[in-house]
Amino acid sequence: MAELLGVAVLGAGHMGADHIRRLDQVVSGARVAAVADPDLDRAKEAVAALDGVVTVHADPLAALAAPGVDAVLIASPGPAHEEPLLACFERGLPVLCEKPMVPDSTGALRVVEAEAGLGRRLAQIGFMRRYDAEYGRLKSLLDGGGLGRPLMLHCTHRNVSSPPGFTSAMLINSSVSHEIDAARWLLGQELTAVTVLRPRPSAGAPEGLLDPQLVLFETDGGAVVDVEVFVNCGFGYQVRCEAVCEQGSARIGEDHTMLVTAAGGAREEVAQDYLVRFADAYDREVQAWVAATRQGRVTGPSAWDGYASSVVAEAGVRALESGGRTAVALAPRPDLYADVSR
Repeated sequence: MAELLGVAVLGAGHMGADHIRRLDQVVSGARVAAVADPDLDRAKEAVAALDGVVTVHADPLAALAAPGVDAVLIASPGPAHEEPLLACFERGLPVLCEKPMVPDSTGALRVVEAEAGLGRRLAQIGFMRRYDAEYGRLKSLLDGGGLGRPLMLHCTHRNVSSPPGFTSAMLINSSVSHEIDAARWLLGQELTAVTVLRPRPSAGAPEGLLDPQLVLFETDGGAVVDVEVFVNCGFGYQVRCEAVCEQGSARIGEDHTMLVTAAGGAREEVAQDYLVRFADAYDREVQAWVAATRQGRVTGPSAWDGYASSVVAEAGVRALESGGRTAVALAPRPDLYADVSR
């Protein structure tokens, strides 16, 4: 493909606007051809600085049919993902869909079955931690076997504050969904059960929000994964992961950022949100998607990975509500995904 890949971006909010900027200023081989958002003023603002013809739509399906659209990047809220994903499959359009692919497992399975029915992959799901340099090194180390069999993953996921309307369930199905995929990918194992422990909520948490939580996962390979999720820690955005293996351990996410010394003191910068901490991972992810799409290929996390994450997150929410251990039950994996995800 000699010409630039024309991309329709669905959603012009915090994530969507950043992807529009990324496609315009960072990624090579692509251009923004159309943008859709129910808030037309927000969509127009997101494309105001772009060169070339960019059409703006309130209806996401209209954006898919806009002139010059070769592929689609979905960055709208999770509940709005299923319809455009299925529409992309009907039109044969490659699509990069932000997580969650579809929040409810029933809808996620419909997406998996629809793509499997095509007999070829069109969707890549936006689990961008797989493109982070530190996570990549940890994955290579574990796959190499030099530390022996992984026994445990210790994970930390902290945010400065939660947005308005954030619920206790969203700590699992929104925040911890990243750790769900990262654990499956790093270990090459499926998660089979979830238990959620609820300490007394932090004084910094909004009224009624169970924050923090400790989420425990069991795997089909005999490993255990624990995730401390704390979305109102108040001081910064921190994501860490330590793999404990039979012959050693490895830890990533130690905030190796700028150290500033001034006025008789020193301070180390702490990232304030995910767009700062994982900026390079997002750049790598979208560049890899564009490059593969221009070559007629689909790589990266699959629709099966999106489905598995939704199933595990639903089990986690049930465990949060019941206070007990909850088993994870996945549907049979279609042959299309037999050689991906691990």
